[in-house]
Amino acid sequence: MLRVLAGERVDPPPVWIMRQAGRYLPEYRAVRSKAKDFMHFCYTPDLAVEVTLQPLRRFDLDAAIIFSDILVVPDGLGRKVWFVEGEGPRLEPLLDGPLPALGDPGKVVGALGPVYEAIARVRAELDPKITLIGFAGGPWTVATYMIQGEGGDKDRCRRFAYQRPADMHAILEVLVEAAAQHLAAQIQAGANCLQIFESWSEGLPEPLFEQAILKPTQALVTRLRALGVTAPIIGFPRGAGALIGRYARETGVTALGVDTQTPAHFARREAPAGMPLQGNLDPQLLICGGEALAQETRRVVEDFRGSPHIFNLGHGITPQTPPENVAALVTALKGG
Repeated sequence: MLRVLAGERVDPPPVWIMRQAGRYLPEYRAVRSKAKDFMHFCYTPDLAVEVTLQPLRRFDLDAAIIFSDILVVPDGLGRKVWFVEGEGPRLEPLLDGPLPALGDPGKVVGALGPVYEAIARVRAELDPKITLIGFAGGPWTVATYMIQGEGGDKDRCRRFAYQRPADMHAILEVLVEAAAQHLAAQIQAGANCLQIFESWSEGLPEPLFEQAILKPTQALVTRLRALGVTAPIIGFPRGAGALIGRYARETGVTALGVDTQTPAHFARREAPAGMPLQGNLDPQLLICGGEALAQETRRVVEDFRGSPHIFNLGHGITPQTPPENVAALVTALKGG
């Protein structure tokens, strides 16, 4: 995978799966039951190490991604984060009233020590040939949760950006620095590369995309390089659509994650020549399995042929996925 991230075409392409440590695995669910809540799960290195390694024991994957969550950053800033079973994350929203103190980005690393301990332990246990991925949420994506206090539609967050641009800028500025410190600490702990999950890029008009996605991501990558991080950075602007090329060209990321809806030929045309691309099988095919999965797997490989390519999904794997279909996917790719 690191060879591909350096610009080399490798056949068959290396493969990993977004959310590969997740609820589709019965062994994951067994470990999850031992944690009193999801944040405790993320902050218990014994549990995080175990579930990070589980998919590697089952499947011939080329990378592990540390088990954590994008919302550890606001948690590290002192914003209360909790998860409602069956509904998702909750935070105290920033929508109403004056903007409170957002916390000190310089203290995030101290607060998130268990994440870095888990990374160091995973790296020590992994085969050296396996790439270890660290990650953070993109500034806009994390900001949407902080502003709205939950996921769901992003209409409230967009209105906030229009009505309170100074407050929006202040939030993004804090999150850029906090994410940079967190990502740099992951590399120091043993991660080989990084991914920025800008999961809520969809639906933004170009001027807002520029202010909320492009400029903060560019600032984040610049800050990481200033902190001495030389590792490759994969940017995943899910839903960016026609603006994916601007993201690839202007943010400074090393590689571009391509979502399910974006054709490979469009990503190849819009990205800088030779930029590594990652993606973009529909996760629903992993539920279906059979010939539909096999056919679309071949198509994805062919569509990206000629470019440095990391095979992945165009979004995260879903809990309904049968593990045997993941095994079939990897076997089809590698011919085992």
